[in-house]
Amino acid sequence: MAKPIRTTGDKQESNVVCSICGKDEFYEDEARGERICTSCGCVLTERHVDSGPEWRAFTAEERNSRARTGAPMTLTMADKGLSTTISWSDRDANGRAISGSKRAALYRMRKWQIRTLAHSSQHRNLSIAMNELDRLTSQLGVPQEAKETAALIYRRALNKRLVRGRSIEGMIASSVYLSCRIHRIPRQLDEIVEEARVNRKELGQCVRLVLRYVKVKVPIPSANDLMPRISADLKLEGTTVQTAMKIINDAREKGITAGKDPGGLAAAALYIAGIITGDRRTQREIAEASNVTEVTVRNRYKDLATNLKITIRP
Repeated sequence: MAKPIRTTGDKQESNVVCSICGKDEFYEDEARGERICTSCGCVLTERHVDSGPEWRAFTAEERNSRARTGAPMTLTMADKGLSTTISWSDRDANGRAISGSKRAALYRMRKWQIRTLAHSSQHRNLSIAMNELDRLTSQLGVPQEAKETAALIYRRALNKRLVRGRSIEGMIASSVYLSCRIHRIPRQLDEIVEEARVNRKELGQCVRLVLRYVKVKVPIPSANDLMPRISADLKLEGTTVQTAMKIINDAREKGITAGKDPGGLAAAALYIAGIITGDRRTQREIAEASNVTEVTVRNRYKDLATNLKITIRP
């Protein structure tokens, strides 16, 4: 099947243009091995080498059975998924029983295989940390790409010896929190604390430590990132969410959001937007969904309404 491509963003072929029309948009015809210009139809190159497998598969079962490679490398495993294992079965690939002498040899090889997997303290630390990462990300519903980023942040912190003297659970929780902020996933610090095995103070210390010593670009948390999750819990209409986001954008332009908790701002904006659009929710309902107190909702609500000159009708 033909694949549309654009060579402008390709580092290797940034200067490739069509010799007829001068455009830089092409599509790949994998069946013919040709690259064709989408504007004039000129064949730029032909006889491309197919780097895919030589076999064909029409179902997922066929694809899995015919593949000759294992799972891809991942940072979420202590050995990155590259090590091998010796099965505990006492039968060979054909189902025949293994003799006693061979079983003893396999036992010795299996024992040394297990010992070589965790031969260093750093590897043992990663084994415990990656198990905790699996548990925490599963509880929070964090996607795989954010999980990989969290594993990368933890590995960098481990290489800088930031884990020494601190709990593995705290450093893993801080890595997950920072990864969620990088990927704009609506997870607040209090939500991480509920599922993690550390308190809020320890988690905050670990987050500040990682931000100080590990080179990672973490965006500033925004109230708009929390809107989809909070509105989904409250079952608000789309117009209400759009109005709340507009309120937050106007407040950011006037500098009202500086130094304010994103959760409180999101809660107050949704409360005001609900009144404007007629899709009202009580302050208690919004506070529970946003993990803030009712006092915070009222204070942020007054700030936004006063500074933005929003007239609220009872």
